[in-house]
Amino acid sequence: MSAERLKLLVTGAGGMLGQEVVAAARLAGHGVVALGRPELDVTAGESVRRRLEAERPDAVVNCAAYTNVDGAEDEREPAFELNGRAPGVVAAAAAEVGASILHLSSDYVFDGRKGEPYVESDATAPLSAYGESKLAGEESTIAVNPRHFVVRSAWLFGLGGRNFVDTMLRLGRERDEVRVVDDQVGSPTFCPDLAEALLALIATEDHGVHHVAGAGACSWAELATETFARAGVDCRVVAITTAEMARPAPRPAFSALASERAATPRLHPWQESLQTYLGARARRAQVPA
Repeated sequence: MSAERLKLLVTGAGGMLGQEVVAAARLAGHGVVALGRPELDVTAGESVRRRLEAERPDAVVNCAAYTNVDGAEDEREPAFELNGRAPGVVAAAAAEVGASILHLSSDYVFDGRKGEPYVESDATAPLSAYGESKLAGEESTIAVNPRHFVVRSAWLFGLGGRNFVDTMLRLGRERDEVRVVDDQVGSPTFCPDLAEALLALIATEDHGVHHVAGAGACSWAELATETFARAGVDCRVVAITTAEMARPAPRPAFSALASERAATPRLHPWQESLQTYLGARARRAQVPA
């Protein structure tokens, strides 16, 4: 079934991950309806239903999301509208036309107290409004479409949008040193790797919750250090604590992800994917405008 060509509808197609899902799907020969926010407001239920009725896809990949972790503390309503309620709207509309739904969630649905990588059956306990909104999106998706894939991933980086690695490279060329949190550990995930895994997953009937993230784990400070070393940037990383950073939203101290499901796609180690990203980023910078 993995070679079957599907008609996919991708929401949030203009985002960092959405762009990669669309590109990978087209490369694989799938039909793709790519919808960013201007083309489809996923919070508008009737518009979503009409569009899916018109397109009648085999599967929907919902990449639309509110991604400002700190902003969600003050903007709970917009965060819950987009991350919590809209996924249920999209999933229900997909169910009405017989389509499966793949919904993207986050490692921030966990509290980070386990001390080892989280698997799919571990109890959720989000610490922040953002994490609560992502968990609400999981629940609303699962409730209305039995053919669901809820995919938790983490610490995304890629060419199509702002991300931590890109920020570090910019700061590293502007400064002699950067202060980076060293007591938060997670699984950095390269968007093209994740996109390919999502397409492999959606071609199956292995519905349910899946953890798909870069293999291994590191702290933000370790990720910055590795980035500078591989990119040849002369910038010192000063490790600090989360308390010293004083961000509005609490983060889990250890939210690395692993899967207990045998058929769930496994991604490359984060170090390998970081090298791939840096190479792609350098090649893009050499292309004339």
